[in-house]
Amino acid sequence: MSPLLRIGRALGAFVFVVVAGTLGYVVLGFGILDALYQTVTTISTVGFREVHPLSAVGQLFTILLILAGAGTALYTFGVILEALIEGHLRQHMERRRMDKHISRMTGHAIVCGFGRVGRAGVQYLTSLGMPVVVVDRDPERLTELDVPTVVGDVTDDHVLEAAGIGRAHALITALDTDADNVYVTLSSRALSPDLIIIARARNDGSTSKLIRAGANRVVNPQLIGGRRMGAFALQPHVAEFLDVVMHEDTLDYRIEEVAVSADSPLAGRTLAESALAAVTGSLLMALRSPTGQFVANPPPERRLDPGTILIALGTAPQLEALRRELKQSEGVDSP
Repeated sequence: MSPLLRIGRALGAFVFVVVAGTLGYVVLGFGILDALYQTVTTISTVGFREVHPLSAVGQLFTILLILAGAGTALYTFGVILEALIEGHLRQHMERRRMDKHISRMTGHAIVCGFGRVGRAGVQYLTSLGMPVVVVDRDPERLTELDVPTVVGDVTDDHVLEAAGIGRAHALITALDTDADNVYVTLSSRALSPDLIIIARARNDGSTSKLIRAGANRVVNPQLIGGRRMGAFALQPHVAEFLDVVMHEDTLDYRIEEVAVSADSPLAGRTLAESALAAVTGSLLMALRSPTGQFVANPPPERRLDPGTILIALGTAPQLEALRRELKQSEGVDSP
């Protein structure tokens, strides 16, 4: 039985006793107000004397009313107190379990601010299987979330530490003001120098400030939304295809990035020598060199230097095969 239902039944029983006691004293000759007053003083056992002298029947009725009323009142008070204690205790235990779970998380993403932008980010990350911790100062926003949460002011370093920032892979700061996002970016970079930080900007002038504060990427939702609308106006099929492969599951194909590590068996080889397209079936659309230069449709003689990021299109098995080929695998002699 739910706590609210138990409280409702207990209050109903208490009201029934009060009404029954009042009617009983009315039958014994009391006025309505006197009967209610006599009932309340009797149930509360405060010790006031009778409003009117009681007959033997009245005394017997009062004895029964004391037993029933005091017992019902104590039961009602106990049910309400139990519900309050259980609620606080349950919240405390759930908070402890969640904190313990967060303390074991590694490689997760922290989303600061659970407004419209933060909510969309959480939905996208969780759809890809990325573990997420959401931080917001408003507990009402975090109710019914099925991901770990931390309630608090994200500009406080202790709150970021409670979210596991030292073990996190990335942090998205999507707070309402650019000033708060700059502050969180500064704090996060100081707490975790290698953290990937994506910051939201409302104004174009804040982009450079967020970059200087330590953000790896700055996103202006209004600017991106306007550009996407323009893209749909001019090249609707290209825009739709990119949306499908990046954000939807209606096609088996998707675009992902894969890094060439220093210990990869293909590091230092050319694309022709690696034969990645033939071996994996994925399509190499572009790459980003360790210096940050993008090369679209890279030529076969392009060398795969350590730190190169490959951007490929393919099915999930094809992209997984690409990741396997780029990792140190069987057949590669260990030093």
